[in-house]
Amino acid sequence: MQFHLNGFRPGDPHVAEASPQASPHGDAVPAQVDVLIVGCGPAGLTLATQLAAFPDIRTCIVEQKDGPLQLGQADGIACRTMEMFEAFNFSERVLKEACWINEVTFWKPDARQPAAIVRHGRVQDTEDDLSEFPHVVLNQARVHDFYLDAMRHSPSRLEPHYSRRVLDVAVDATAAADYPVTVRMERTDAAHAGQVETVRARYVVGCDGARSAVRKSIGRQLVGDSANQAWGVMDVLAVTDFPDIRYKSAVQSSRGNLLVIPREGGYLVRLYVEMDKLGEDERVASRNITVDKLIAAAQQILRPYTLEVKEVPWWSVYEIGQRICDRYDDVPEGGGAQLPRVFIAGDACHTHSPKAGQGMNFSMQDTFNLGWKLAAVLRGQCAPALLHTYSQERQPAAQELIDFDREWAKMFSDRASDGAAGGSAGVDPKEFQKYFEQHGRFTAGMGTHYRPSLVCGEATHQRLAAGFVIGTRFHSAPVVRLADARPLQLGHAGKADGRWRLYAFAGANDHRTPGAGVPGLCRFLEDSPQSPVRRYTRAGQDIDSVFDLRAIFQQSHRELAIESMPALLLPRKGRHGLQDHEKVFCPDLKHGPDIFDLRGVDRGQGVLVVVRPDQYVAHVLPLDAHQELAAFFAAFMRPN
Repeated sequence: MQFHLNGFRPGDPHVAEASPQASPHGDAVPAQVDVLIVGCGPAGLTLATQLAAFPDIRTCIVEQKDGPLQLGQADGIACRTMEMFEAFNFSERVLKEACWINEVTFWKPDARQPAAIVRHGRVQDTEDDLSEFPHVVLNQARVHDFYLDAMRHSPSRLEPHYSRRVLDVAVDATAAADYPVTVRMERTDAAHAGQVETVRARYVVGCDGARSAVRKSIGRQLVGDSANQAWGVMDVLAVTDFPDIRYKSAVQSSRGNLLVIPREGGYLVRLYVEMDKLGEDERVASRNITVDKLIAAAQQILRPYTLEVKEVPWWSVYEIGQRICDRYDDVPEGGGAQLPRVFIAGDACHTHSPKAGQGMNFSMQDTFNLGWKLAAVLRGQCAPALLHTYSQERQPAAQELIDFDREWAKMFSDRASDGAAGGSAGVDPKEFQKYFEQHGRFTAGMGTHYRPSLVCGEATHQRLAAGFVIGTRFHSAPVVRLADARPLQLGHAGKADGRWRLYAFAGANDHRTPGAGVPGLCRFLEDSPQSPVRRYTRAGQDIDSVFDLRAIFQQSHRELAIESMPALLLPRKGRHGLQDHEKVFCPDLKHGPDIFDLRGVDRGQGVLVVVRPDQYVAHVLPLDAHQELAAFFAAFMRPN
């Protein structure tokens, strides 16, 4: 983390200096905003926190509840989400407080005593080198707290407006409208009950859940089906002799199925409990399932082990179902040149079972995708057509998740079979475990693979970096910083600040060849009229304010001289013109395979890996493919 660039400032460096452009938070919502976010769930807070980094963008976030969430529903935090939290600078807080999921155990009916259960398998939760972060579990309300802290400590000093219920959303279709979206909201707090406020916005994002008022206003529908299976979920403080109570455990018994999720703090545990099969048109509410019924069902499933529940802080019942919208914005089918003005994200546009642990995680990835695009358009860096890529990328990704979740939830709800040919109907426990292992990347949040588009190039040069697959998230690896020999993760250079990352992996002799490879790329970026750095960085901005160039050499840090690096890798920045020494890295040769081997980088040629502000690989190019690099950005960025 860098600070003191524009002068020494004491105190917590995570608290940014308030921008003169920041609007003070008042009791009433502002009359005009650039972006109105509806909903303070994970999707809404991810978007608000990202936009809060840009005080020149006026953002407002509203929530129907009367204050911050105290007790969350979601709890699983995937490895991919932890990578995103690192970009927001609070991954360490999550890691310290959360319960880490290291292994998963599997239980089935005991062949000798079918009424009892027995452990039959144990697997590592995530494969080695899938991510530098673990899969963890933490109350959703704490994740909200970390986002709210980041918002109020941002240059914008952004705070939510609570107790607002959206009445209607209207879009003025005329191109001349500067604030084309009008939203009316009713205040629901006792002091202002019934008062109606009106906000005009350039863009509106509905993160307001499965019953989204924003979604209804643009005529979108959640379409899908239900498995007609009721499940209960409860967080409990309990005394039990079940030996795997602090492991994630999938239990298949002759009396039903159960999923054990250990929670933070060492004592709390979440139990997902299979309940009744529902009729074709039956709703779970009609069954009148009580918490006592959930406890009794869990006790039966865990036999011969005992479960004595002392306290239930939270519980709920739900139906398994998978539903999705066909588009995530207000552009009608065949809308032609119409640009989107209203977006939906999270549960507002896709719902699925909690078994894969992707509800909160996938919702946050929706708005991490959208946030940088909105910022780039509102700040004049990119053409508004960029906003079409949000629905184009996230809707197919959600459809893949729903297809996986449907199969996973079905297997989880099936009775365990004995696995023998001609044996009892149901799912073989060994096949269930195998399916979990095969789809570990999906449950870790790594299943997303964006297809070629305006912001994802073709895989023409993919062979130069086999481990940095275009359209997937940038897979970090250990490196050593040249300037101070500090070991760190390369991917942690990518913060949620709206900047593109250009990771230049040097060829074998780049440090000795001034005009080729990395030095040649630096010369092009610094001097050529076609350089994206020159074309899209405005006068008065730091040289790396749009494109953050980092170089990774193959040699040990003791074999290279920092003073011999090109000037673009030692840029002068800020009001004092201070030099940034943190742009050049070497392999971490002390702790195993280096980054070139780990990620399949061509050692002879080297490679340039272009990474989007949401940490996804946008392109893989030869270091000397200067014109291809320029053409890629020219397709959607606006010259300064």
